Amino acid sequence: MNRPLLTSGAPTRRWLSDRDPRLRILAALAFAGATVSLFSLPALLLALGIALGTALAAGLSARRTLRRLLALEGFMLVLLILLPFSVAGTPWLSLGPLQASHEGLLLATQILLRANAIVLMLLALLGTLEPATLGHALGRLRVPEKLVHLFLFTVRYIDVLDAEFTRLRQAMRARAFVPRSNRHSWNSFGWLIGMLLVRSLERSERILAAMKCRGFDGRLYLLEDYRWRAQDSLHALAFGLLLAAVLVLEALQ
Repeated sequence: MNRPLLTSGAPTRRWLSDRDPRLRILAALAFAGATVSLFSLPALLLALGIALGTALAAGLSARRTLRRLLALEGFMLVLLILLPFSVAGTPWLSLGPLQASHEGLLLATQILLRANAIVLMLLALLGTLEPATLGHALGRLRVPEKLVHLFLFTVRYIDVLDAEFTRLRQAMRARAFVPRSNRHSWNSFGWLIGMLLVRSLERSERILAAMKCRGFDGRLYLLEDYRWRAQDSLHALAFGLLLAAVLVLEALQ
């Protein structure tokens, strides 16, 4: 069968688009599991380098990737500032009564490297998958059907809910509503959220009735029939060797 086209900020490299989506999911999970077990800086730097290399090889747009990482880096900045002052240990900086420890700085650095490595790898392997393809691949991996259903429905109808939210906000602006920090504004936003939930429930009931009319019986029918190829095995072996090298480096520290 033909592989589904993948979309990302930049054209995805063929070596990645031709891989079985199940392999990409398992590789991302294995990398995340191995990375969270790392504590030495050389091993974490190597994991970050592997993730960065994968992202570059996948053809991710540098601008879009940096924009996606911006929220994470803001949180990491707060962590780097606060964690050294909240972990006991050998002091390396004093600000009045506050003392920053080497142990806190090391812990913050470990978290920073670990988080960036995992997020970059997820963006490279899973962020370039079509949401429907990702959902079907999860189903083929025997993920519980209810979770797969929830994921696919969320992907399908999140734009519908966003359009409904936009219509409600436009209705508020048409009535000259200007948000302020007062009780009236908070009450108005509460009614907005409540109406969005009510309309979402009504729409879900209509969708369920339409699905039942088309013979829906609660089961998930997977239309994609993925085939594991020899190249998938070779890439899985190469990726496994990279993870093994990272874990060996960790053990040697």
